[in-house]
Amino acid sequence: MFFPARLTAFILIVLLLFFMADTPFMEAYVTAVKQGKDIPVWAHADEDELLRKQIQAEAPKRAIPPIDARVDRVWKLIPGLNGREVDIEATIKETKKQKRNLPIRWVYRQVKPAVPMEELGAHPIYRGNEQKKAVSLMVNVAWGTEHLPKMLQILRQENVKATFFLDGSWLKQNPDMARRIVKDGHEIGNHAYSHPMMSQLTPERMNEEISKTNQLIEKTLGVKSRWFGPPAGDFNQRVVAVAAAHGMHTVLWTVDTVDWRKSVSPAMMVNKVKEAMGPGHLLLTHPTDRTVEALPLILRTMKEKGCRWLPVGQLLSSERLETIE
Repeated sequence: MFFPARLTAFILIVLLLFFMADTPFMEAYVTAVKQGKDIPVWAHADEDELLRKQIQAEAPKRAIPPIDARVDRVWKLIPGLNGREVDIEATIKETKKQKRNLPIRWVYRQVKPAVPMEELGAHPIYRGNEQKKAVSLMVNVAWGTEHLPKMLQILRQENVKATFFLDGSWLKQNPDMARRIVKDGHEIGNHAYSHPMMSQLTPERMNEEISKTNQLIEKTLGVKSRWFGPPAGDFNQRVVAVAAAHGMHTVLWTVDTVDWRKSVSPAMMVNKVKEAMGPGHLLLTHPTDRTVEALPLILRTMKEKGCRWLPVGQLLSSERLETIE
């Protein structure tokens, strides 16, 4: 026997279920269950509107302004970095894929700087933007092939893409090895043709050294290089201007392993990376036995610092790394 209060509650529940059964939402729910379909977590229009208002209210706090490219007194040309703003519609879409008790899944769109580095003229580059948590491995190749297969194997194992600056005369003699480098997804840079001291050449010879290697890279590898790495880091403003006339940036380095010196041990190279490398930095190496031995620890060291290894082109672009948080 029901007490009056319990009877009243029972009647109210029955009536509520009766009226709900006649609503479009309940009809859709029943149909979805019968068809074995997933039930949307966010089903009500008022819930959608509440979610939208919450995202719109917090979006300005999550915006990051872009950073313009600049010419630094010490580091010369430094690329800018895209800003970010919340993509409202994409954030709503990604969040609604989750359950109600999970946090908002923020999706961002990038905002380009007002001043890209292409507008600042011909300057050498020694590093990327310091706010970009990434670094690049530069490998200057002008002699031999003995240690390149092992380097490529390590880079595959560590899932790292590097930029190989190829000497033109080396490329002419070792096209198959160069193709292996490209096949593994690495970027190709121009290291002149005969490894000269570029600053000591006439403008005509500068042009020949760069253009001859560019033509060989395109013919042999089917790619076009955007980056010129002067042999031994020797250059002057005329070299930078000639490279720019070919649509190329002159790239130096932030940290040099000096791995071509036999007095430099793998441990010294790793310690140098630990102490000197940071976000936006370019690391110079060569294919030597010491580099092969040090390379796994070098790569892992920067990963542990929270930096991704990117080819030079990606590091020096203004692209941000994250799109979904």
